[in-house]
Formats: sequence, C-alpha cells, structure tokens
Amino acid sequence: MTLPFDSIDVDALARRLPSEAETLQLIDVREPDEVAIASLPGFQVLPLSQYQDWAAQIHQRFETERETIVMCHHGTRSARMCQWLVQQGFTNVKNLSGGIDAYACQVDPSIPRY
Repeated sequence: MTLPFDSIDVDALARRLPSEAETLQLIDVREPDEVAIASLPGFQVLPLSQYQDWAAQIHQRFETERETIVMCHHGTRSARMCQWLVQQGFTNVKNLSGGIDAYACQVDPSIPRY
C-alpha cells in the first residue's frame, strides 16, 4: 500500500534543522507529559488526544503548501496525523521515521529516552 505522504529519516531532519527550521512547519503530536521529557526546538505541540481543541484551526495555523514534518515517539501517531493532514488538503507532508526516540538514538544522545 502506498502512503499519501512521504517519510523523512532523523539524520536528514538533523541536517536540515539548523538552516531550514524557519521554512519548515514542525508538528509534534505527542502528549504534553512526553514533550516535557524530550523535545526538539521549533516543533509546535498538537497532541492527538486534544484533536477537538485544535483541528478547526489547522488551516489558520499552518499553510497547506508548505513542507510539514510531523513527529511523535516512534512514528505511529505522526503517521495518523500525516494522513489526516493530507485529507485536509496539505500537499507536502512528511512523517519523521522512528520519531523522537530514533532521533535520540541516532542523532542526539543527550535527548532523554522514555
């Protein structure tokens, strides 16, 4: 089955963040308690459990054409968010493969794992 969105690996994201963070739309769909443990700068937190609180404003907060990278703990919740964003008309959505856990393992071991 072909997914309607692409993936980006943690190494590619790490290379791009220093120079492109301002041009990317970065979304973290983890819960606030997870974000308190481990996070990456620049990501806006939209917990999937609070969908009803932010869903109606998605088009006011984010541009549908701009590259959007979605992160969670391992990549499952972010894939669901990517699917939903595509259904909302977003055209350049990427799921962070392995989530923040992979980022902590492969890129920045100072990020706590949980």
